[in-house]
Amino acid sequence: MILRDAWLLATGTLTAVRVPPPGRVDRSVAGLAMALAPLAVLPLGLAAALVVLVGGWIDLPPLATAYVVLLALALGTRAFHWDGLADTADGLTASYSAERSLEVMRTGPVGPAGVVAVVLVAGLQVAGLTAVVRHEHAWWAVGLLVCASRACLALACVRGVPAARVEGLGAMHIGSVPVVLAVSSLLVSVVAVALAGLGLGSAWPAVAGLLVMVAAVLALLLRCVRRLGGITGDVLGAAVELSFAVLVLAASTV
Repeated sequence: MILRDAWLLATGTLTAVRVPPPGRVDRSVAGLAMALAPLAVLPLGLAAALVVLVGGWIDLPPLATAYVVLLALALGTRAFHWDGLADTADGLTASYSAERSLEVMRTGPVGPAGVVAVVLVAGLQVAGLTAVVRHEHAWWAVGLLVCASRACLALACVRGVPAARVEGLGAMHIGSVPVVLAVSSLLVSVVAVALAGLGLGSAWPAVAGLLVMVAAVLALLLRCVRRLGGITGDVLGAAVELSFAVLVLAASTV
C-alpha cells in the first residue's frame, strides 16, 4: 500500500525511529513521503515538547532548555539535517565550478563555511527557543513548530525543481512531489503554526513566520539551482534547519 510505504519511508528517513523497511520505494512513494513529513516527524515534536515540559518542571533555565531541545532533535535525526546544512554551505562557497562544489558536498570534510552556517543557524534556533519556552504553553508550541518546519521538504521536492545529480539519497525525492501534495503539506503547517501561536498568545506572528519560511526556502532553492544546476539531499537538510530557525524566531515575537 503506497500510503504505508510512504509513511515508513518518511519516518525512517527523517527520524531515528526504527521502522520496518517500505515494501517498495519509487518516485511516487518518495513524493508522498515528503508530503507526509510534517506528520511523520511527530515523534520529534513529542520529544521536543517533553523536553520543554520537563525543563519547566525542574526550573531549568530557558537557555539550557533550548539547547536540550536542539540536542534531542539532533539525536532524533542522527544530526542528518545539520550535516546537510554544513555541506550545503561548504559547497556554495567552495568554487565557481558546479562540479567542484558538488564534489565538496559529497566527500569533503566540514569546512569554515559549514562551521559558520551550523553555528549561526543553531544560534538563531536557540535564541528563538529561549524566548518561546518562557511561555506557559511553550511545550505545545515547540512540538508543533518542529512538525511544521518539515513542510519545507514538500516545497523543496515539488515537481519542476531539478536534481543536481542523479545519484544520492535525495535524487529520488527531488521533483517527486505533485503540486497539490506540496500545497496540502503547507496547509497542514499553516494549521500547526496557527495553533502554536495561539498557545503562546497570538497566531499571527507564527503564521507570518511560515510565510517568511517559504520565502527563505525558495531563496535557498533558487540559489542552489543557479549555482549547482539543481539541489541535492544536503540542500533538503539545510532547508529543514533554516525553516525551524525562522519559525521559532517568529514565534519568539509573540
